Parts: sequence; structure tokens; C-alpha cells
Amino acid sequence: MDYQQKLAEKLTILNDRGNGVLIRMNYIKKICADPKRRPAILTEKAMEPAIKYINKKFPNVDFRGNVQNLTNIQRQKSEVLAAAASYYDSFLDVIEFRDHVYELLNTIDACQCFFDIAINFDFTKNYLDLIITYTSVIITLSRIDDKKALVGMFNCAHEMTNGSSDPSYPRLGQMFMEYEHPWKKLTEEFGPHTKSVTAALLSLKMIYPRRNLPAEQWRSAQLLSLLSAPATMLDPASCDTMACEYLSMEVMERWIIIGFLLCHSSLNTNQASQELWKMALRSGLFLVLTRDEVLNIHKVSEDLFDSIKGYNKRVADIKECREHVLLNSGAMHRERRQFLRGVMKELFKVLEDEPGLLGPKALFVFMALSFSRDEVLWLVRHSENMPKIKTAEDYIDNQMAELLFHMEKLRGLMTKYNHVVQRYHVQYLAQFDALVLNDTIQNMYVCPEEESVLMTSFVSTLSALSVKQVDNKEEFDFRALRLDWLRLQAYTSVNKAPLPIMEYPDLAKVMNMIQFHTRMVDSVEELLQETSEVSILGYHPRVFERMFCQSSEEITMKRYLMAFPLVCSHFSQCGHPLCPEETEMMEKKSLRLCVTFLEQIAKQTSNVVLEICAEQCNLNDQLQPKHCAEAISAARHRKQKKPAPKKGEVQKESPGAESLRKDRAVVTNMDKMHLMLTELCSSYSLCIDFVVFDHIVVPTEFLISHLETRLSEIIVRMANYNPTTEEIARPSDLLAGLRAYTANLHTLSSYINVDVSRLVKNVLLQQTQPLDSHGGQTITTTYTNWFLESLLRQASNSLIVHCPTMHCFINQATDNEPSFRAEEFSDISELRALAELIGPYGLKFLSENLMWHITSQVSELKKLVIENMDVLVQMRNNFDKPEEMANLKKRLSGGENVLKRMTIIGVILSFRLMAQDCLKDILNKHCPNLIGPIDCLIDFMSPETDIKVTLSVFELASAAGFKCNVDPALVAAIGNMQTDNTSLDEEYKLSCLLLVYIGVSLPTLALDANSCYSRERGGHNNNIHCLATAINQLAAAMFTVQNKNIEQHLKEFLLLASSTLLQLGQNVEKMESKNRESIYLLLHMIVQDSPFLTQDMLERCFPYVLLRNAYREVYRSFIVTLG
Repeated sequence: MDYQQKLAEKLTILNDRGNGVLIRMNYIKKICADPKRRPAILTEKAMEPAIKYINKKFPNVDFRGNVQNLTNIQRQKSEVLAAAASYYDSFLDVIEFRDHVYELLNTIDACQCFFDIAINFDFTKNYLDLIITYTSVIITLSRIDDKKALVGMFNCAHEMTNGSSDPSYPRLGQMFMEYEHPWKKLTEEFGPHTKSVTAALLSLKMIYPRRNLPAEQWRSAQLLSLLSAPATMLDPASCDTMACEYLSMEVMERWIIIGFLLCHSSLNTNQASQELWKMALRSGLFLVLTRDEVLNIHKVSEDLFDSIKGYNKRVADIKECREHVLLNSGAMHRERRQFLRGVMKELFKVLEDEPGLLGPKALFVFMALSFSRDEVLWLVRHSENMPKIKTAEDYIDNQMAELLFHMEKLRGLMTKYNHVVQRYHVQYLAQFDALVLNDTIQNMYVCPEEESVLMTSFVSTLSALSVKQVDNKEEFDFRALRLDWLRLQAYTSVNKAPLPIMEYPDLAKVMNMIQFHTRMVDSVEELLQETSEVSILGYHPRVFERMFCQSSEEITMKRYLMAFPLVCSHFSQCGHPLCPEETEMMEKKSLRLCVTFLEQIAKQTSNVVLEICAEQCNLNDQLQPKHCAEAISAARHRKQKKPAPKKGEVQKESPGAESLRKDRAVVTNMDKMHLMLTELCSSYSLCIDFVVFDHIVVPTEFLISHLETRLSEIIVRMANYNPTTEEIARPSDLLAGLRAYTANLHTLSSYINVDVSRLVKNVLLQQTQPLDSHGGQTITTTYTNWFLESLLRQASNSLIVHCPTMHCFINQATDNEPSFRAEEFSDISELRALAELIGPYGLKFLSENLMWHITSQVSELKKLVIENMDVLVQMRNNFDKPEEMANLKKRLSGGENVLKRMTIIGVILSFRLMAQDCLKDILNKHCPNLIGPIDCLIDFMSPETDIKVTLSVFELASAAGFKCNVDPALVAAIGNMQTDNTSLDEEYKLSCLLLVYIGVSLPTLALDANSCYSRERGGHNNNIHCLATAINQLAAAMFTVQNKNIEQHLKEFLLLASSTLLQLGQNVEKMESKNRESIYLLLHMIVQDSPFLTQDMLERCFPYVLLRNAYREVYRSFIVTLG
């Protein structure tokens, strides 16, 4: 008969079902209490009258009579049915669960089952768990404020739709009313079960007090220490109550306190019950029902016993216990955590060094994890509901990171060396446990058939095990054996059982040990989850984040911070199939917490790294050549034996002085930062990656991302661009600073395994684009803006002059102090540094902006050509007739404007050529094997080559810094210009006339006093020497776009320009001849700069003697000093 009761199976199934129902009830409570997630039917304004009416009349709601209040439900009955159905079904699950629990508890009472946690551990544990789960379900249900409204609205809509109430509604309504005061009803229900519950609880009287000891006793007993008895280090850790050793204290306290609340009569009659109950009451103030739902144990107990006669002494006991908790509990748990930190560290170090010890000492690992978990859970539930006491610091732990870290490390060790644990315990089961069990069975004087079959199967299963199965990586599954042991416990625990287990404690001890050993073979992960899951932290995010912040403030705790995000990876295992919605919610919460922690760790690490880099950059800056003048001056003073500086003057320290220390004990700021960096980087060693709800998380990627963002900001900040004052850092200074940062960033890879090269390449590549990956400005944009708005704008006004001799721009001498020295930003070394910084991509962006300015000037030039088109056509036809030209020139307007705009174009193009040349030098230095083939490719190009092919090659060459006969960027810019529906022939005509316009306007340059040529600079003082570049490149680009012969049109320009300049030479007495020789040289420069014109062509139309005389004239005023 007892075999047919299936007590073991029912306990197992109902416990799992009860957990699901409990989680579901808690989820409904949270949903209804959260304004953002509350069901829509409860938040609609129109539903308020119906909800008030249902709550008032529940459960006897007249759904037909009072139509006025329920009108809106009538209108939306289908929506209400759909919205409330899942909640209604969940409440029905509670009724179903309650019915099955009633039935099972009554059956167990009828069988007069024997319970002893030390003997039939699984049977007793499942029985007590079921009672606590059922109680928690009822308490949580009673805390759902909107349950009546949800059930009432569903039933109302159901009756309006189907014409009758739901069949289950009366029972559901009755249950809600019965549990208005849940504890009163529950104590009535459990009155008949007092004997069984009390017996089960009293079996804890040896286990619980032994576990609930202060840290001093743990320390004196050298608890969990492997080093305290070296001689027994290899002995297997075992005892008579294996599973009790890692049984959670929180679980036992929940059993004791809730169990004696339900069956309180034994507290007045049994001294042992009273002592056990009082010990549990002294352990803390709160117990967890589920998730973040807690029970204020003293308040609930006091309220319940106040209402019962004869319990005045128990109320006094409760008050005394509460005072004891407030005075002592916080300090006691603080000391326990302090002890566990040390012992966990020692245990991990020993086992890491000798993983073979994980076999015999596996029990120690699970005990350590369980003890630590208990302390974490205690602190979390009391921190969230902290009592008002003077010693609040006992409820704050700024070293929680270390405890969590060592828990994670031990978990990782057990997972990593699982094969070691398996191998040891397979041998243990086959070669020891099976033999001991067989001997025990042989010594039994009675053994019924059913029990005999089970025990024989145990022996045969264990005897068949071998190490080869571990070596072959076979899957082990002992769940059937453990369930059979639970069945055997049920069979042998009933009254008048043929084989009463209480008479065979040796059998129980052996089987309990075997059960633990089987779990070591097939379910280590499950046991790790049972003993070390701290998912409660996910339901108390404020406490969790506070713990992280407190730990991160301690330097010694920084190495353990990675434990916080890693804990989030275990939250996925706390869900239940009955409540998938909670799992989705928990996934978002876990990921948010995990990302927050990793971001904070990465932020702290990147801050320290970049502070060190900044300090090293400052030290590097002291060694720059620009700071050597003071050192040279001081050395010169010493050599000349000049008097030392006065006492009041502070002597500047030489670079390197910061490294001199008389005492190594003196700690500098750099020492502190390196220590902090070491601590933070140590935390990354915990794991390379981990999984949070199917998301693979790589901690170092957060660090790289932070460093990437910060480094981008720092590089832009180092450029120090101020548009108002036109200040900017010299490219060479920025490059030196950047190299110092890069060199120091590479030292990070000696701390943790991160690809610093990839990081630096990503950042520098982003800096070659107009915007970085976050949409922020880059140094490419910064320097482009500065060169356009500051240097080239002043060069356009001739305040800054292009100096071909020195390959740079220089300031003109003026009365006003210049805002910057142009040569310090535009010489070869600076432009090479710029090319290093922004690379080909950045220079391409710079070129595009330069081209935009050129095309705007070309547009204005075309307008001037159109205005003077008739005159220019006549001039083109009559350029060899001086009288006609003189008359036509008087009718021509805007010549100075044309030359001014062409000079601006020339200045821009000259700057671009300088930048291109420096880019070529840099690329030749970094990748000579790439530059060589490009150079050869240019040589293969000839005038006969297809123009598209030529332009493609020129585009490649231009990107590499080569100067091309035709500038592809200028061709593209002119080709893309809007031409107001003008045809190609008209564009061609405008291009030809523009060259005429420039040619006939050249003599006017002689009127400008600044048009004189400077041999020192190799150009004219008003930048008109840049006209050579402008004319050649612009003509080549325009005629390439129009597919015309460039050389022919430049020859035509040369003839016309020569003719007009020769006419200038005939006006000997006029002002126009003032800077005539300097203008003659301009013609020579145009030919020299052109790949299409030659000196022979020039000599055919302009006498060489005039050029020779012009050079002699301009050089006459320049004094040359030799020797």
C-alpha cells in the first residue's frame, strides 16, 4: 500500500510546481505594483467605477443587476477577457496547487511518516520545502492588491460573453476571502500536521546550532582550512551528514521560523522546539519568501502570537530576540564575512596549485561556497531593509568584491577540473561505496522484495563504473539512482514499514554519502548553482550597485571588481518555465547591470591608463628641442663663470629630476597610479569572456571601447584649436605627444591581453576622417579648418607669403603683431607631421575643402569673363595689334579682380602641392614598396593614353602624394560645377577667354608696389608667383574636362601674355614699368612650372635677353655674403 502512495514522486513534482506558482505570483504582484507595466485594464480611467464596484462587492458581485457601474466592461468584454485571462489562470494554479498539497500532507500524516534530516535527508528536505513553498505562495498571493479586481473583471466579462460565471470563480473568490488574514488561516490548516512538522524541525537541533556559530569558533576550529592538518590533506572529506554540511542556513531558518509559526503549539510544550525557534529568531530580522519579497519575522510572529491566548511569554521572547539581533547580529555576520574572505582565498590558492585535491576535498569547496552565499544573502536582504540602529556600518561591506571574487574563482576551478573530480569519485563509488553498501545490505536482518530490488540495483550500478568511462568522456546520469533512493526513503519512513529506516542509520549514512558522490560525477554544475547562486542580487539592483561602488572606492578591492559583472552571468539560471515573462525582464536587468559594472571598471582603468600617459607625455615634452634654449643658456653661464641666480629666483629642474629619490618609501603620484592600474588590470584576469542570457560578454572590449573614445577626445584636445584666437598646436608637437601616448599605451599589453595596436590604429584611422565613430570632430577637421580659415585666408590677403625657397609660408612684416608665425606651421617638418597625423584620407578631405574654395573662385571668374566676353573675344583675335589692344584694354574691367582670384587659387594649390610632397615623403618612409610601383605607373602614362585611364592612374598617384600633369581632384571639382545649363562649347569658350583675360591683365601687376621679386624668398611679396601654378593647373583641368588639347591652349596663352608684357616694356616712362622685371620673371615661372610648355616655346615669343636682364635687375639689390 505504501508503495502506491508515490510520496517521493509527488513531493518532487509539487515542489517544482510550487516554485513556479510562487514565482508567478511574485511576478503578478510586481507587475500590478509598477505603474509602467501595470495591466491596461487597471489603468484606464473609464474602468475605475467598475474596479471600485467589484472590490467593494467581491466575491458576491451582481454582474447583471448593476449594469451602470459595469458598462465599460460590457463595451470591452473581449479585450478584458483577453487581458485578464492569464492572471485568472495563474490564480487557478494556486487553487490546484493547494488541493494537491492538502492531499499529500494528509496522506503523509495518515502514514505517520518518520522525518530526520540526518537520516532520510531528501525526504525530510522535500517535505519541509513543500510546506515553506506553499506558505510563501499564500503570503505572496495575499500581498497582491489587485487580485480581486482582475478575477472579478474576468468573471464579469465571461458572464457577459457566455451568459454564465466561470465554474471556478466561486472557489477562487472563497480562497481570496479566506486568506485576507493569511497567517491565521494557515495556522488553522496546519494544526493537524503539527506532529509531523515538529518532528521534522526538531531533527535540525543538531545541524542548525552547529552551523550557526560565530566566526571566533570557526577560526579556533580552523574551519575549511586544508593547511591546518597537512597529514590528512589527502584523506577524503566525509561525514555522516554530507548533504547537511552545505545546506543553506537561510533555508534552515526559513523552515524553523515559518514551521513553528504554522505549528506553534509545540513552542509552549516542548523546550527543544522553543530553543531552536529562539536561536533562529536571533539570526536576523528578515527572511526571503521569494526574489525580493521578505518576511519581517519578529513583527509577523509578534502580531500572530498577540492574537492567541497564552502566548505572552513567546511575545516577550520575540522582543528579546529582536533586541539581540539589533545589538549583535550585524557585527557577528561582519566577522563571518571577514573570516570567509581569508579562508576562501587560502582554499582557492591551495586547490589552484594542487587541483588533484578537488577530488577528496570537494565537500570543502561546497561548504565554503554555501557559507559565503549565506552571508551574501543575509547582507543583501538586511541592506535593502536596514534597521535604524547606531552601528549601521555593520550592514555595509566595502570588501564584498573579494568574497564574490573567490566564490567565482572556486566555481571556475570546479568547472575547469570537473574531469579530475569525476575520475576520483567514479573510482570512489565503484571501489569503496559499492562494497560498503553491499556489506551493509548483507548485515540487514530483514529486507522486503521492493526494497531489495532497489538496493541491489544501487550496488550493480555502482559496481559497473570504471575510469575508462571518464577517459572516453561518456555522459553520466545518476538521477534515476537518486530518485530511487528518495523512493526508498519514503517506503522506509512510513509507520509500520517492513524495513524501518530509523532502525538502519548505517544504511542512510552510506546512501547519503553515495548520493553526494554521484552528484560529483554527473551534476557538479547543478550543485554549484545550489550552493553559490546569488541571483537575489539581480532583484536588489540598488544594493548590488551600492556594493560595487563601495568596493570600487577601495584600492585593494579593485582587483576583485570583475566578480560583479560575472555574477550577472548566473541570473539566467534562476527562472522558471511557469513564468517566462520574468525571464525576459531579468535578461534586460542582468545585461543592464553587467554593462554598467563593466563600463565603470573600464572607465576607471582607462582613466588611470590615460593619466599615466598624460604624465609621460609631459615628461616627454620636456625633452623636446623647443625647451633646450634655457639649458643651453644655463650651460653657457656656467662656462663663462657668470654669477649664479639670486636666491629669490627658482631654478628650473632638469628633465629626469623627478626620478631621483633618496628614500624608496616615498610614494609618488605615478607610483599610486601604477599600483591602481595593476589592481584594476588584475580584475580582467578572472575570465576572458562569459555569457549573460546567450549574450557573449568580453570585458576587455569595454576597456578598448572606452580607451578609443577617450583617446580620440584627448587627441583633439591636444590639438588645442581655438577659432577665435586662431591658436592651434603645431602638428609636430601633436605628433610627439601622440607618440608618447602610443608608446605608453603599449605597456598596457604587459598587464592584460589587449590588442593595443588595433586600438591605436582604429583611433588614428578615425582621426583621418572628418568625424569619428561617435560623430565628434577629428584633427583632420580641426587642421583643415585652421589652414583654410587662418593661414590661407591671410595668405589670400598677402599678409602671409608663400616662400618657394624655404618651402613654407612666412609672415609679412606689418605694424600689428601676427597671431601666429606661419613658418612654424607650414614648413616641411610640420607638413610631414601633418601627413603622419591625418594620412592620405585626411589630406584627401583637406584637398576636397581646398577644391571647394577653388571652384567658388572659378565661378566668380566665369562671371567676370561673361561680363567682358565681347572685349575678350576681340582681344583674342587682335592680340598682335598694339593700337587695337590699347583701345580694347581701356574697355576691359575687373582685371585686378581676375588676377586677385587667380592668385588665391594659386596660393591654395601651392599649399596643396607642399602637403602632397610631404605625404609622398612619409609614404615613401613607411611603405616604399608601394610608392615605387606607383611611380613606375606614372611613367607609363603618355598623351596617347585614354583620358579615363590616365585620370585613374593620376588619382592613385595623387592620393600617394605625387604631383601629376593634370590634377585629378581639380578635374573632378571643375567637372562637378553647376553651369546653369551652359553647353560644353560655351564652357570651352569661357575657359579660353579666361586665359585671355589673365594674359592681358598681367601688366597691371606692375602697378602694385608688392609685386617686386624677392630672391631670398624665391617669389613675389604679394604671392603673384603662385599665378604660375594656378594658370597651369587650372588650364590643364578645364581643358581635360572639355577634352581639348592643353598644350595648344597654353601656347596661345603664352603668345598673348608675351605680347602684352612686351608692350609693357615699351612704356619706359610710365608707372607701369616700375616692377616690370619682376613681372617678366612670372612668365618664366609659368613655363618652368608647366609640364606642357618648354623654354624653346618661350624664347620664340619672348626674348631670353629680357629674362636675363630681369634676373640681373631683381638680384642687384640682394647682397650676397660669401665665406
